[in-house]
Amino acid sequence: MTIKVKNPILRGFNPDPSIIRVGNDYYLATSTFEWFPGVQIHHSTDLVNWKLIARPLNRIDQLDLLGVPDSCGVWAPCLSYDKGVFYLVYSNVKSFDGVWKDTPNYLVTTKDIAGEWSKPDFLSATGFDGSLFHDDDGKKWYLSMLVDHRKWKTFGGITLQEFNPEARHLEGPVHAIFDGSVLGLTEGPHLYKKDGYYYLITAEGGTEYGHAVSIARSENIVGPYELHPQNPIITCRNHPEHPLQKSGHGDLIQTPEGDWYCVFLVGRPLSKRGRCTLGRETAIAAIEWPERQWPVLKAGGNLPPLYFDAATTQKEWQQTFFDDFDKPELDIHFQSLRVPIGEDWCSLSERRGYLRIRGRASLSAFHHQSLIAHRIQHFHVEVSTKLDFSPISFQQMAGLVFYYNTCHFHYLYVSSQNGKRIINIITCDKHVFIEPLESPVYLPDTTPIFLKGVFNKDAISFFFATKKNQWKKVGGDLDGTILSDDYVRDEENRYRPAFTGSFVGLCCQDLTGGLIPADFDFFSYTELDPENEKN
Repeated sequence: MTIKVKNPILRGFNPDPSIIRVGNDYYLATSTFEWFPGVQIHHSTDLVNWKLIARPLNRIDQLDLLGVPDSCGVWAPCLSYDKGVFYLVYSNVKSFDGVWKDTPNYLVTTKDIAGEWSKPDFLSATGFDGSLFHDDDGKKWYLSMLVDHRKWKTFGGITLQEFNPEARHLEGPVHAIFDGSVLGLTEGPHLYKKDGYYYLITAEGGTEYGHAVSIARSENIVGPYELHPQNPIITCRNHPEHPLQKSGHGDLIQTPEGDWYCVFLVGRPLSKRGRCTLGRETAIAAIEWPERQWPVLKAGGNLPPLYFDAATTQKEWQQTFFDDFDKPELDIHFQSLRVPIGEDWCSLSERRGYLRIRGRASLSAFHHQSLIAHRIQHFHVEVSTKLDFSPISFQQMAGLVFYYNTCHFHYLYVSSQNGKRIINIITCDKHVFIEPLESPVYLPDTTPIFLKGVFNKDAISFFFATKKNQWKKVGGDLDGTILSDDYVRDEENRYRPAFTGSFVGLCCQDLTGGLIPADFDFFSYTELDPENEKN
């Protein structure tokens, strides 16, 4: 049975897709930046229904994010497979500001994609978006974009170097194989071999509204590479009205039946080239690729298709998520910022049936925040929790936060003031802190509190209750669009790193250093208007 499936296939902050097929199984890796554990790997058997099965970089010896700036960390992982072994190449970007970047790249391997991965082997720090190509003659090659600081954040093209799998390091000459097209900002390389040609796919035009998927080919792996005569093969750069914008950074995959597809990132703005509150997502398009010919979109042209035909009878979208914290392990859909989720600050065993979060650093910290969060994947969602928390200082807070980065969030929190518990809101907008309420709301001293947030496209509303479902609104509607790449990286701050997406999470801060506990009874995420998301 063939059905029409609506793009994107991975919704909410899932950029820079890298896809492989092993038998009848597809695995798709996406970037996670400063969120820990690193790299999301989804599994599918039909290219439609995807399940998050692993975050392989789950140890500090694989991924040390402590202190990395916002939107640094894990960029553009490359997942590959050869002779029973899975390979994962990733960057751990340490800095962004200035005329250079610090971009160490590593390789980890495993025979069980959902199991433990190896300690990392260092590859190179000359650029980012590294990838590994397994040639049919047994050789393995590492590709990367080159950061050229002499040109003030201008990209220096694509390089190629041989990888020695026994010694697990790069060796031999570095080949400059592709300078890029007139679109510029060439990155995200992946290499394929078909019909005697090496095909090089790259991301170009920047990861905003000029983004594109470009292709070049050569009969020699080290070049020269000629550009696709109809390049770019996927882009929206000249079509601002198209619903799927920012299309670029692609990867190609062939099905067991011989059909080809391209996965690539997209953004869905709330208005014409406006703000994308769900971040950069992953879409898919069917490709026609006749023997010794150039690959092209099966639908024609180069606009990303809104739908694609899939041979499946299933169509499962995650519209609700509920965790009552009764299981011994935290659900895989939660992530933390920069540091591992550990019993020292995030425990499911200290109080059975609750998630206990011990307060640590502020929401502006690049180090030891106590926050767990879930991606926002729909335009209209309701998120709620029940909090048992008894602060004794104004420096102790816990609650529900809609979060983009350390300087863009809306936080509904419980704290203490004049010896009484209060509920209040704090907004951080481009490093400016605002408390929109004229005065906080005083609460009973010991009663657990229900907290709720509703994110409706561009607006966030907060509510609280002392009894179940007896909600009272706290303040007015807040601007939800500040939780977007586009807002953070506006014309005034166009070089500021902003590559992630909006999250909603549970958190606790104790600026006294006392590690006060906050106990959360459940976390509920519900899409309120599924009709807007149906295919």
